[in-house]
Formats: sequence, C-alpha cells, structure tokens
Amino acid sequence: MLNVFDVAKTLINHVGEAYPEDIAIIAYYGSYAQGTATKRSDLDFFFIPATSKGYNASIQFIIDDISFDFWPISWERAEKIAAFEELNVSIIADCKLLYVRSEDDRDRFLKLRQKITDMTNQGMELINKAESQLRNAYIHLYNMSRLGDSEDITPYRHEAQEILIDVLYSISLINRTYFTKGWGKNTEQIWNFPLKPDNLKQLSETITRSCSCAAIREACEQLTKNTLDLLLQQKETYSDGPSYPDRMKGFYEEVKGVLDKVLTACEMNDYNTAYFWAIGVQGEISRFLYNAEKGHWPVSLDPSLDYQNVYKNLGFPDLIAILDSQNLSPLFEAVKRLDCLLENHLRNQGVRINRFRNTEQFNEFLKTFNK
Repeated sequence: MLNVFDVAKTLINHVGEAYPEDIAIIAYYGSYAQGTATKRSDLDFFFIPATSKGYNASIQFIIDDISFDFWPISWERAEKIAAFEELNVSIIADCKLLYVRSEDDRDRFLKLRQKITDMTNQGMELINKAESQLRNAYIHLYNMSRLGDSEDITPYRHEAQEILIDVLYSISLINRTYFTKGWGKNTEQIWNFPLKPDNLKQLSETITRSCSCAAIREACEQLTKNTLDLLLQQKETYSDGPSYPDRMKGFYEEVKGVLDKVLTACEMNDYNTAYFWAIGVQGEISRFLYNAEKGHWPVSLDPSLDYQNVYKNLGFPDLIAILDSQNLSPLFEAVKRLDCLLENHLRNQGVRINRFRNTEQFNEFLKTFNK
C-alpha cells in the first residue's frame, strides 16, 4: 500500500533542490490531518510560493492509482481565507506543516491562524459576511424559478446544491465558525450548530434526497427564508442603541446635494431624474437613520423594508409614494419639507452640521477645525 508521506517527502526533497528560496510553506490538510483517511485517500497538500518562480512547482499526478494535487496558495489568498472570505478556512486553520523555509515564514503563517481565532470573536463582521454569502443563494433561487414547470431534475439539483452550499456557509458564519470537514462529512457539525434556521435538517434532506422538482424548489425557498430570519434575529442582538453624533456626522451635508438634485429635477419637469434620485435618497436616509438608532445596517435581503420605519415614524414624507409623472409639484414640496425636518432632527440629536452663511464664516471655522 502506498505511503502518501513518502510522496510528500519526495516532493519536499525536490523543493529543497530546485526551489530552495522560492517556496515558503508546504502543508497538508483533510483526511490525513484529521485522522479519517481511507485506502483511497490522497494527501491533500498545498504550498505558499515565496517568489514567482515558486509557482512552477505546482504539479498534479497519480501514483498507484491515487491522485495528488500539489497546488499553490499565494500569501494574499491565504490572508483572504483567514479573513473568512472563502469557504475553506480549515485549510489554513487545521493543516499540518511539512516544510517551512524560514522562521519568518513560520511566524507569518502562525499570524494567519491567530487571525482566524480573532475573526471568530468578531460577531458582527461575520454576520455581515453571512449576509453577503446568503445573497448568492438568491441568484440560484432566481435561476431555479426560470426553470418553470420543467421535470428535468438535473438543473434543479444543480441550482439546489449551490443554494445549499451558500445557505450552510452562511449558517456557519452566523455561528462564528468554519467547516472542519468537507461536504458530506460535515453533517454532524451542521446539525450541532447552536444557531440553526427552523427545520434545517428536514429541509436539507428534502433538497438532497427528493426526486421531485417542485419539492426541491419549495425546500430551497423555505430554507433560504428561514436562514434570512435567523440572520435578522442575530443581527438584532448586536444593536447597541442610538448614537447620532458619530454615526450621522457629515451625513446631512452630503445628502443635501441629493435632495437638491430632486428639487432641480422637479423644477425642470424631469421625471426620470426625479424618479431615480427620490427613491434613492429616501432609501439612503432611511438606512442611515436605522444605523444611527441600531448601531448596525439593515439587512439588504429583507424585502419588508422595515428599516424605513424609523424614517416614517419621524413623520418624514414618503417621496416614493407621491411620485407622479404628470405632476412633480407635490414631490417638490415634500422634498423641501424633508430637508427641513431632517436637519432639525439631526441637530436635536446632537449632530453638528457645518452650515455657513458665507466664505468668511467658513474661513473662520477652518482656523479652529481639528485643533
């Protein structure tokens, strides 16, 4: 029986002879690192090149009917993996080192592992990454919706697998962790996550086992919705209350320019411009007000627009509802009213607004600015 570590030793000897200064790290991960290897297991290993020449060491080969892939990961990509920007965090976190060019390289690699540990303590940052990952699932839900009433199960299973990967990765991030094993072998870890969407196991098994296109689609839609609900719940746990002076600093001065664009569009009877900027500015003000109140941004995947409740509860005019291509006068008046209400609200909440009557007053302000 082939000893895969003899293969690794052969490669390391080759690296020492042909690439003594060009490869920083060689490591292995997967079943051999976890003690779960079988007779058909290959040695999952990678290397980090130190120079451009080092990339030439990459090779794929088969020995005794077992395949091997000696593949490079740049330091830059390793940094991204350690920052949970890729799914395969375990490659860096749990690998075993086979070769290190220097102590500086070892220290640099160990700092990546420390970064992974630090990231698991950054709850809100991982929640935001979970939201970004879940967003990918909606692309595949859309693709699935385009399949219509087709009974061809292959495209359904293709899209369903992509949805399941996106959803499960999002759930792992909500739990502030990463998958320690590959797909199919990580089910125990998934079922044991402390934070899970409703009916996770049942819906997952329907997605992977059902032979009904309709059942697969329904399960994918429900699991994605349930995961979004979990994400919304967890994001609320990071709310730390209102704080306007820091979170809204400079906002009014910037958004006033957008409000003025809408006013000008109304005066010129330019409905197309008014349409885009009016809807956009109401959404932008609503998001910033939500963040000022909650301490975090609304979840973009939430179709309810509940984040605009802060805006509406303040009595700010609903610009979107009064858009009328035949008459822009109501919108014009509403924007002027919104401008006044927003500035007054922010001032009442302790936000400093840099408004000056003339250049001379602005010049006097600059003399003391940041002193």
